[in-house]
Parts: sequence; C-alpha cells; structure tokens
Amino acid sequence: MRVAFFGLPLAALLLLRDGHEIVYAGVCRKAAIGTRRLRRALPGRVEIVPNLDIAKTQARIRDAGAELCVSWYWTKNIPKALRETFPLGTVGVHPSLLPRHRGSDPFFGAIDSGDTETGVTAHRLEDEYDTGAMLGKRALCIDPSWSAWTLAKKLDRPSLALLRDVTTAFARGCPPHEEAQDEQKATLANAPEEDDLELDWTWSAERIVRRVRAASPWPGVFTFIGDRAVTITRAALTTEIPKALLPGEATVLANGTAAVRAGDSGVQLLAGRMEAAKAGEDGDAGGDAKADAKAGARDDEVSLGERDLSEIVANAIALP
Repeated sequence: MRVAFFGLPLAALLLLRDGHEIVYAGVCRKAAIGTRRLRRALPGRVEIVPNLDIAKTQARIRDAGAELCVSWYWTKNIPKALRETFPLGTVGVHPSLLPRHRGSDPFFGAIDSGDTETGVTAHRLEDEYDTGAMLGKRALCIDPSWSAWTLAKKLDRPSLALLRDVTTAFARGCPPHEEAQDEQKATLANAPEEDDLELDWTWSAERIVRRVRAASPWPGVFTFIGDRAVTITRAALTTEIPKALLPGEATVLANGTAAVRAGDSGVQLLAGRMEAAKAGEDGDAGGDAKADAKAGARDDEVSLGERDLSEIVANAIALP
C-alpha cells in the first residue's frame, strides 16, 4: 500500500519493514533518530519539518499518490485539504486511552490525575486534535514509580505495534471498526503552565509526589528553599516528619534526607536541579551534583542529589 507518513522516522522505518511503500515522509524535527536511515531508504522522498500550509508542498504530497496517510508524533495539524486527498484517509496514534487525556501532554495528565492505567489509541485525524473516530486501543498499567519520561518510553512499543496493525489492516482491505469518541468522557491534558509547576505544600503528600513524577524530568516542578528556586525531579512520601512543622517548612531527617511538610504528612526530596550560578553559594552543593546527571540538568544548571538537597535545606534553616 502507498503511504504518506508524518512524524518520527522510527515508525516510518517499521512500516517499510512491513512491506508498505512510503511515497512521502515528513519528519517532525531536525536530527530525529533514524532520519539518516530513512533518507537512505527513501532518496528524494523525505522532507524535514515541511510546511504543510504551502501549496507547493501540498501539491508534491498529493502528486505522490498515497492511499493512506499515517502520523506518529507529528504534532502539527495536517490541513483538511491535504487529508481529503488520501482515499483511505489519515490515521494516527495518541498516547492515551481516548477520549481521556486529549492534548499535548497526556503523560503529565495520566500521572498527575492518579490514573492506574493508560494506553494508546489509534484514531482518525480531524481538524480538532485527538477527536477523531477510534480505530483500536492498547492498555498499559502505570507503575507508581514511573516519571512522565518513563511512561512515554513505556508507551512507545504498544503505540508502534498498534500503528502497524492498523496500517496493515487498511492494506489488506479490512480497515478497523470505527468508534466515535464519547464527548461526555473527554478530558484535556495540555502541557503544564508555570503556575502548575510551583508546588503547593498545602496539598496532600501523595498529590505532591504525583505532580513531581508527572513533570519529571522536564519541565520539572519547583519550590523555594530559602531564596533559592529548586527544581525537584524525584520525591517520596514519608511519615517521619516533625508534627510541629507547618506546610512548606523543611527539615533534614535522621536518615540524612531533606523533607518538607505537606498538608497531611511529609515529602522527601531525593533529586533535582538548580541554576549553576547558585550551586556553590552558602556551602558547596556540589558533592552528589558533580557525579549525578540523572536529573537531566542543562548546561546552565547543576544536578542535585540527596546530599545536595539536604545541605541546601540545612543552610536555609541555619539562616537568621
């Protein structure tokens, strides 16, 4: 079957392996993994971040004669005028169990909401994102230790498998059954705003830890310890928190970890990052940080381990 593809190269390479003919491939970002292999496999048929609103680009895609358009992590709208040129339509896979968590950040949405299960949904592409008829689903249980990054990676395999199954079904002349989405069950999961990322210590400890996981490692939630804005990328519940503390007040526990009083119990601060310019002030917060890159700090930031966070809290407590 002749396919027009938009998104990340890995999916296109797998569709080629399945025997489909990709007559056009639009890659969603520069230097995406697999781009060189895809360009080698499809000489002259790959464009990097094409502008689909340009008539010349639309004409090129239309002239390629694709029967089906397939999208995998193409984050922009495919214009209706272009979608209508494909006899079998346009399909994609969204990383949630639609209609729950429509939007740009379903990983954040699923974890922050406390969902125990999520998954992927193949669907028709329409003018409004993530609203088209559903063509199939795959479910996945969410491990309570997973961050948003981990969840995204865990969903890649079922997402690709579902995409391949749906495409093959079209190729065999047996397209999947289409099921309209129930608008009464629809929820939105857009990327968090800045206000969503500052921790509210009056919340329950469980809700705070979920918010940390949902935003980890990027963009990350943050809080102020003294006058320092510290991004927290890993945290855990604790009941070993002094009852005399008020929500938002911090201490260093007997086991040496930093902890903050939440609305009902405590939250241990286990990993994070902060602006590199602040790293050496008021004591050297660089011991674990120099060896720990797990928080994914940028060049202008420094990673913080448990000991670093404890030192920051201890120094803040010691200030007059």
